Amino acid sequence: MERNGNRIVIGSRASRLAVIQSELVMKEIGSAFPEAELSLVTMKTTGDKILDKTLDQIGGKGLFVKELDEALRRGEADLTVHSLKDLPMDVPEDIPLAAFSVREDPRDVLILPEGKAELDMSLPVGTSSKRRALQIKELYPGAETAPVRGNVETRLRKLDEGQYSALVMAAAGIIRLGLEHRISRTFEPDELVPASCQGIMGMQARADDGYLMDTVLPAINCRESELSAAAERSFVRTIGADCGSADTSFSWVEDGKMYIIGLRYDAEHGRIIRDRISGDPENAAELGRELAERLLAK
Repeated sequence: MERNGNRIVIGSRASRLAVIQSELVMKEIGSAFPEAELSLVTMKTTGDKILDKTLDQIGGKGLFVKELDEALRRGEADLTVHSLKDLPMDVPEDIPLAAFSVREDPRDVLILPEGKAELDMSLPVGTSSKRRALQIKELYPGAETAPVRGNVETRLRKLDEGQYSALVMAAAGIIRLGLEHRISRTFEPDELVPASCQGIMGMQARADDGYLMDTVLPAINCRESELSAAAERSFVRTIGADCGSADTSFSWVEDGKMYIIGLRYDAEHGRIIRDRISGDPENAAELGRELAERLLAK
């Protein structure tokens, strides 16, 4: 598809958080390429429209990207921005995953109702994530969990209305929305292993768009996030996790070395298994695969 000069249309989900994330990418591009003509187009995805069921009941993470993928192919958008944790493992070759943002705080956080200082154990903790639910029950023995869907603002409203004792959410989204004051506790990755790729934004473009693929996106790509994405997505792919799984990994680079924490839920025996590995960051995908294979063998 022939490109229209320096014009770049960014496609985004319509939620406030998704728009903020896309605007952050637009700011990065605008700083590096002042001549670029940037605009934003938003759309509601299938996953945004179905709010009364959990993701594994309605078809998984792909429901959040289908409409954006189609917009890319039709030329209605040149670049799409995603929370990378929501992007399926299989990315089409014609619209590849081409750049990664600097990673925002990757940890999970506990949010209590306004005015509350501790968990009300008579109410459930709101989370639609099996990964979070299992780990929360380890950290708070006796706590129950219940699904919660909707955007961040909707979830906070349900919390403050008294439907839940607390919410467990990604720090990255709360920070990007400027809601840090709502955070009651931040869980370290050793306490509650985050979702793979949490805090990273991934960008897709058409493979034949030379301006974006060869010039713009390499200039704004964060190599450390790219390596972490390679490690964590390799782990997920190898262990066979999907949107209904608890299995996850988290990686970071420190003093030239990559470290990865992995978690697998053994449903047959009802146990959570954790392990970690370290090595050369340039072998990120291999490290993720090796850690997954190690956990599968336990």
